[in-house]
Amino acid sequence: MKNLVHYRFDYLVIGSGLAGLYAAFCAAKHGKVGLLTKSSLVESSSYWAQGGIAAAIDPEDSAYAHFDDTITAGRGLCRKAAVEILVGEGVQRVRDLIEMGMPFDTGPDGLALGLEGGHSRRRILHAGGSATGEGVVKFLLHHVLANKNITVFEDTIVAELVVSDSRCVGAMAFSEDEKQPWLFTARATIMATGGAAGVYLRSTNPPTSTGDGIALAYRAGAEVCDMEFVQFHPTALFTLSGATFLISEALRGEGGQLFDRNGRRFMPEYDPRAELAPRDLVAASIFKEMQKSGSEFVYLSMAHLNGEHIKKRFANIYAACMEHKIDITKDLIPVAPAAHFWMGGIVTGRMAGSSLYGLFACGECACTGVHGANRLASNSLLECLVFSKRAVDGALTVDKDPPSPEDIRADIPVRNSSPIDPALLTRLRLQLSRSMTDNAGILRNGPGLRRALAEMEKMRHEYSELMDKWAGRPLRKMLRVCTLTMRGALHREESRGAHRREDFAAEDPKFDGHITLKRGAEPRIVKWE
Repeated sequence: MKNLVHYRFDYLVIGSGLAGLYAAFCAAKHGKVGLLTKSSLVESSSYWAQGGIAAAIDPEDSAYAHFDDTITAGRGLCRKAAVEILVGEGVQRVRDLIEMGMPFDTGPDGLALGLEGGHSRRRILHAGGSATGEGVVKFLLHHVLANKNITVFEDTIVAELVVSDSRCVGAMAFSEDEKQPWLFTARATIMATGGAAGVYLRSTNPPTSTGDGIALAYRAGAEVCDMEFVQFHPTALFTLSGATFLISEALRGEGGQLFDRNGRRFMPEYDPRAELAPRDLVAASIFKEMQKSGSEFVYLSMAHLNGEHIKKRFANIYAACMEHKIDITKDLIPVAPAAHFWMGGIVTGRMAGSSLYGLFACGECACTGVHGANRLASNSLLECLVFSKRAVDGALTVDKDPPSPEDIRADIPVRNSSPIDPALLTRLRLQLSRSMTDNAGILRNGPGLRRALAEMEKMRHEYSELMDKWAGRPLRKMLRVCTLTMRGALHREESRGAHRREDFAAEDPKFDGHITLKRGAEPRIVKWE
């Protein structure tokens, strides 16, 4: 305790994607903010996001239409009150960014609004074509780094939350090159760590997306739900080397078409909306076509469209594909689904508060209920803006000062600071990724899920000593998220949205709710209005 490094803030924000940056920016108006990120400030799923921000900002559009599209995509599990907040306040959050100077793409008639699968109107704002995430993150980074009320800690791994008297009072974290942890305390802690799609072998996310915040909150006693709903983006570039790159939904919005290896356009056979059907349907259809043909990919074609427009509109995708000698204006683009987005996460209310007092969550690590069983394209960045602002508004209600280390001495975790074998850590991470890919992919079944759970339980027991060390906590968090996903998928004996069971192919009304998991309790189905 004597040598414990202690940082004290009014608000602690964990995560540096769009949700974390916007939360830090908003919170800095009300006090001192500590912003922690496990890698660099630009290593986030938000930064990699090629899709835009969906908002009914066009006079010909309406929040009602956006609401209907979101509810339809969510397969009966959207929380309607949360969706109303998303589509209503989302327009104002976008306008706030524009007033701050955010340069969204424009055309002859004003904002250039795109169309994506599941949307009934053109309402997708982009920045730099298909580099919207990068554009918005860089824009907010400028404001965050210039703010004297925000202190940034890069390459800082949060190992555990600190809970005292049933209240989250901060976190224990350490730097990659310093295994002795630091204590961070705050009035309120805002979790904005993103999703967990990086636990799969094939993913559109950075490898840092391993569900840390979800695991941290669950261990601290907060409820999580909908962990079985993992969205696979239908079209990620397929290469023999294994390198992948997101081929944005917006390409299909501009008229891109999907073909099997024999040149047959197949999507009209699955859905009247064809390539513009919601993601779960397109991903599942591609998967079925791959199974039928024995191929590892299908083709996306843009060759029938205006090449110069496509080259300009999707400049970063064009450049990335050219590195693989694929000209998207002329050539067939080999694509296959890849793990992309987690609909589930930390259960939160309308003000982004979790079931643990003092802990708030926003962005992909939270489960607000806006996505239901399947996220509507480009609603994720909007969710980050809307609910990170609400998380700060909720955090303002926690007016009790953070405690001193002396007051929470018994609640501060103490663990072994010795190093661990990095090669062993890499091998175990790869083992978990293979298990997730094989057993919790686009199509699941009971025997596979049970087998994977048994393997994970064996790993937990066999390597418990390693994972009890500070340096082993990241593996423990990844294992916890994978286990929670398997448990949710096994419990949901139906197929709905992004969750599809071979042994339960139809929707079942008795699962018309959210599978909620809490440490020390059995799964339960909760219905939200």
